[in-house]
Amino acid sequence: MAQCPLCNSLDEIEVYCPNCQKRLEDSGKVSDYLDPYGHYNDEETVKMGDGYPNTAKEQICPHLMVCPECGYDEVRFIQEI
Repeated sequence: MAQCPLCNSLDEIEVYCPNCQKRLEDSGKVSDYLDPYGHYNDEETVKMGDGYPNTAKEQICPHLMVCPECGYDEVRFIQEI
């Protein structure tokens, strides 16, 4: 089973805000915001309901990236290893 390098603290992502050029902070998996009890489910079950149709098939993990300066946010798809 593949693992997300960001969720498991194996890697960091360096992405910058297109508005103010501050570094975006990784706010975790998008699915953590959708279901307060989602972390109790296995990863494949979470991926079936995360709103992205290809996360399980392509082994990617959607992370919410947020700018601490201006509040800009975006979702980045992290390739699992």
